[in-house]
Amino acid sequence: MSEGATTKRGKAKREALVQAAAELFWTRGYEASSLADIASAARVPLGNVYYYFKTKSDLAGAVADLFVQQTETLIEEVRAETPEPRQRLKQLISRLQSGQQGRVQYGCPIYSAARDYRRAAPDQGARAAESFSLLTGFVATELGRTGLRPSIALSRARAVVADWQGSIALAHALGEPPVLAECFSRMERTLGLPPA
Repeated sequence: MSEGATTKRGKAKREALVQAAAELFWTRGYEASSLADIASAARVPLGNVYYYFKTKSDLAGAVADLFVQQTETLIEEVRAETPEPRQRLKQLISRLQSGQQGRVQYGCPIYSAARDYRRAAPDQGARAAESFSLLTGFVATELGRTGLRPSIALSRARAVVADWQGSIALAHALGEPPVLAECFSRMERTLGLPPA
């Protein structure tokens, strides 16, 4: 086997482990998910896990990095769609809406990571929370481009991210999807966006 093929297979195994860990940490919880569970879900022999990740907290760090990368990609894609700030904000809300079902069932994976990692892997918990900072910063920047003062733009950005997260928590706790569905129109009103 060529060196390139070996490298590609190694990268695929690492990515499978990170994806499996992200899913299990979200659906079962960080403490309840063992490296053996993750290896099994990724279809990677347990002994191979240690080649990529020495500890579960190392794997938590890779999952936190994944969340930050996904958030950065989301923001880049929204920016690429249109230069107009209000349309960018509408696109962001539309994309957040697309992930409702899993969040009602299990809560927010990013929040779960930020909360669950804090005790055993505080740096990884802080890294996961950067996703919220990225979203808040993006919303505040786009609101600022509409003419809002920076302090007001930041306050509204925090309000919509908090509304989204609070609605996820409440919908999850009550098992009621409409609680989350309702928040997206509220977010649009808070941001001063025209109705669809």
